Amino acid sequence: MKKSAEKLTLPRKNMAIQVGIVDDDERVRTSLAQAVDRFPECTCTGQYSSGEEAVGHFQKQSPPKVVLMDINMPGMGGIECARQIKDAHPDTEIIMLTAYQDTEMVFKSLAAGASGYLLKRADREELVSAIHQVINGGSPMTSHIARKVVQAFRVPTPNESDKQKLSPRELEVLELLSKGYLYKEISESLGLSYETVHNYIRRIYEKLRVRSRSQAVAKYYEQKQSASPNV
Repeated sequence: MKKSAEKLTLPRKNMAIQVGIVDDDERVRTSLAQAVDRFPECTCTGQYSSGEEAVGHFQKQSPPKVVLMDINMPGMGGIECARQIKDAHPDTEIIMLTAYQDTEMVFKSLAAGASGYLLKRADREELVSAIHQVINGGSPMTSHIARKVVQAFRVPTPNESDKQKLSPRELEVLELLSKGYLYKEISESLGLSYETVHNYIRRIYEKLRVRSRSQAVAKYYEQKQSASPNV
C-alpha cells in the first residue's frame, strides 16, 4: 500500500509547471519564487537577475515552460530578453510583470512574443491564474491593460493597402524569416546590425498588423499567393 501511494504522488510532481523569474530586484525575485512554489502544480526552477543572465543560461539549458519577466532592467531590458528567448525557444510562454500601463510597452511586449502582461500589483490569485492560462493557450492581462488594448484598437488605422506596403528591404527580411532564419542569421546574410534587423521586423509587424513571426510568415505567404497569376 505504501509503495503504490508513493507512485501516485510522483506524476503530480513531474507534471508541475516549471516557472522561471527574471527581475533585477532580489526581493521581488525571492517573493515571486516563494509564491510560485506555493501555487498548485507550479514550481520555480530558476531566478535570474538580468536579461543577459537568463538568455545565457537558456542557451546552455532548456528554459522553463513559463517565464515571469520584468520590463525595466538595466542592460538588456525585458522586452529584448523576451524577444531573444521566444526566438530561440518558441514553446516558452512569457508573462511580463511591470509597473507600466503604457500602451506602447504592451504592444512592444506582445510583438516580442510575450503571451501575457500583468501589473506587479496583481494579487497572487491573478498570477497563478495567468500561469495556467498561458499554458492553456490564453493571453492573460490585468483588466486595466486589457482596456487600454481595446481602446487602442478603436483608433482609426491606415488603409489596408497602406499598411501592407513593405519596402524592398523589409520584404527581404520577411522572406528570410519565412525560411526560418534567426535574427542573427538575417543580420549576417544582409550585412545589417542585429538592432537594425529588430527595427525592420518591428516595422513589418506594425505594417502587417501581426504580433509574431508565425503570423508575419503566414501573411507573407498569403500575399505571395494572391499576387501569383492563376495557372
